[in-house]
Amino acid sequence: MRLTPGAPRDVDLDSVDLFDLDLYTSGDPHPIWDVLRAKAPLHHQVLPDGREFWSLTRYEDVCRVLGDHREFTSERGTVVTHLGQDDVAAGKLMTSTDPPRHTEVRRAIGAKLTARAVAGWQDRIRQAIVRFLEPALDGGTFDLAEQALLLPAIVTGPLLGIPERDWAELVQLTAMVTAPSDPHFQLGNEAATLAISHHELVTYVTEWVKRRRAAGGADGSLLDHLMSVRAGDAPLTDEEIALDGYSILLGANVTTPHTVSGTVQALIERPVQFEKAQADPSLIPNLVEEGLRWTSAACNFMRYAVHDTEIGGGTIPARGAVVAWIGSANRDESQFTDPHEFDITRSNAKRQVAFGFGPHFCIGAPLARLTLRVFFEELLARFGSIELAGEPQHLRSYFIAGMTHLPIVAQKRTTP
Repeated sequence: MRLTPGAPRDVDLDSVDLFDLDLYTSGDPHPIWDVLRAKAPLHHQVLPDGREFWSLTRYEDVCRVLGDHREFTSERGTVVTHLGQDDVAAGKLMTSTDPPRHTEVRRAIGAKLTARAVAGWQDRIRQAIVRFLEPALDGGTFDLAEQALLLPAIVTGPLLGIPERDWAELVQLTAMVTAPSDPHFQLGNEAATLAISHHELVTYVTEWVKRRRAAGGADGSLLDHLMSVRAGDAPLTDEEIALDGYSILLGANVTTPHTVSGTVQALIERPVQFEKAQADPSLIPNLVEEGLRWTSAACNFMRYAVHDTEIGGGTIPARGAVVAWIGSANRDESQFTDPHEFDITRSNAKRQVAFGFGPHFCIGAPLARLTLRVFFEELLARFGSIELAGEPQHLRSYFIAGMTHLPIVAQKRTTP
């Protein structure tokens, strides 16, 4: 998906197809979202197979959908790739569970992922990122998007308790879940890709739990912590541990790589912004927030209306599927001045909703922010310049906005 939109154009609202994969692979959804926010903030679409959904594109409406589980439930599914098929893990998988159950599980897991808790991992994360960047400094072409797919595993694998030999396989499987139509990850058709990846990931965590129980003791990893989590008066079942472990693996792997590559592309295209960040490292935390807003790697989240609900100037019927478009909300001109400009000094960049909003706000946000901050600290300290070495290739997905290829050539920084 293009992150820098083309020129505004006329949009026929009756023919808008937000499930057109070409729109995200080679097209430009931003002009469409611009028109929808202005003229049709609640948009209804029926797919050729009869599935239907309602889209919300304004910032305030997106926050309302994600923030109020009494109006919009997560317990029938939360990602558009599952549209039309209720989530069989509802009430068990943390991301497909509403409060109060969701709050109980989240609180127990989140204690290991607070900003204070992850701060102690900073040195290990920095060492991993330095190793990751080293091959890009040899003067040759470095495919940042392709290599960055493995970056979260390099950073978080040891924290999760996952051995290095499994990282590449798990990264492949999580990509299959979120982009089952992309030829880089597809096995057979979309349905087969989803089925295989779900099964393999849940099986991986299930077998991991069995091995840990047999070994006894605790290694302090996040997945190990899951085995001690209690919700209410009872520990999580092995099925719940497997499902929540699966969810943590997805959350760890699928968005950060695309935030990295999309933000680096924005800096390449705007050398003044690159120079500004390099000259003043205190801007890096805000660069991270602007990068999150700009890329909106989790392009949307889905909910279902609990009852007939008025929003966006219309009514969503009870049990209707609702897609909250994060990529549009983060470009809402009522919230962000000149939203299609990438500006690392933007004063309210932290209002971005790339991590979601409300009860399901990304539990790994502190770790993601830390990883991104350290990444750009090291990149700006080591790279004097970065240039594109070929055309970016965009992920074929309407759920994750990202790239499969971003070839770059970097030059070492020679002055402090």
